[in-house]
Amino acid sequence: MRSILAFLTIIGLGAPAGMILCGWCLVTGDIMPCYMVACAIVRVGLWVAGVRVVVEGLETVPAHTACIFMANHVSNLDPPVLIPVLPGRTAVFLKRSLMKIPVLGYAMRLANFIPVDRAGSVQTAQENVRLARKVIEAGIHITTFVEGTRSKDGRLLPFKKGPFFLAMETGAPCVPVSISGTEGMMGKGSNLIRPGTARVVFHAPVYPAGVGSREELMAAVRGAVASGLPDWMRG
Repeated sequence: MRSILAFLTIIGLGAPAGMILCGWCLVTGDIMPCYMVACAIVRVGLWVAGVRVVVEGLETVPAHTACIFMANHVSNLDPPVLIPVLPGRTAVFLKRSLMKIPVLGYAMRLANFIPVDRAGSVQTAQENVRLARKVIEAGIHITTFVEGTRSKDGRLLPFKKGPFFLAMETGAPCVPVSISGTEGMMGKGSNLIRPGTARVVFHAPVYPAGVGSREELMAAVRGAVASGLPDWMRG
């Protein structure tokens, strides 16, 4: 019942707000009101579903700097849990199919979200990096779930290389993020939300200029993400 009420809340508030605010964005070119309202609606939906979000380490995120947030991924709840607690505005790497959702897909395009094909070509990957670089240069964060897919059992999977190519090219600080608790509230393959507490831990940023190679950057971020997870999730 909580799951149904949460989805109805988000749809009931989101549909009219989206139609009004998307028009505002078209007229003014300002996406922030739409973004802020969307985050507020998601928070309400999580509250209705009985999901409590505990945040740690947010003070370590560099102020007034576009960052690349790199998080683990164990549940469909991870994006709605993480994005509303980020400082400022973020764009996200996400599956291209999600951009086809009516109203929501249009809003995500306005927000500079970057569609990704998991089996894409090298040319497609290069285009994604180009788009992401423009987003960072505009002062907007990038959020990516660096395993590339949800973990089936909650344990940390190998990281994809793409976000680290982007980090090395832009020099943007990489902020490791550890998410736990959501794996028990909405597991892979399930649409039901169980009440519980999600824990989001932000770690000190890792600066690409301070490491010797992409592999060392990946290892540093992975170590930080793992350090904020329960022992059994560290892989």
